[in-house]
Amino acid sequence: MQIQSKPENINVVEKFIDDLKVKHNLHEECYGNMLVAVTEAVNNAINHGNKANPEKLVDIKFEVDDDQFGFTISDEGHGFDYLNLPDPTDPENIEKPSGRGVFLMKHLADQIIFSENGRVVELYFRNVVPSE
Repeated sequence: MQIQSKPENINVVEKFIDDLKVKHNLHEECYGNMLVAVTEAVNNAINHGNKANPEKLVDIKFEVDDDQFGFTISDEGHGFDYLNLPDPTDPENIEKPSGRGVFLMKHLADQIIFSENGRVVELYFRNVVPSE
């Protein structure tokens, strides 16, 4: 799917993930992790990668293989240094209103891969029953 770089298009992605939950009987934890991480990635692509320019597109690819779900999100921006991001849990950053997206994605996805200088992010989730 492709969406214009408009913040309101996050709703399209949320609806898509809601539909996946029903179609693939996603466990609540997997669904919640997927919803937050993928919408963060798309939000970053819209606002940081494409600078909310509605003439630029965000490309979202989805694949499912057994109980693994993969998303590839790419933008038309210049990328970013994903290896040297400030730690949002540092006291000096804790009050900042932004800077948590990549941190959340790394902690919620089972696997994350950046490529093309950060213009492309792959997020993978396993739909397994959480251990008690």
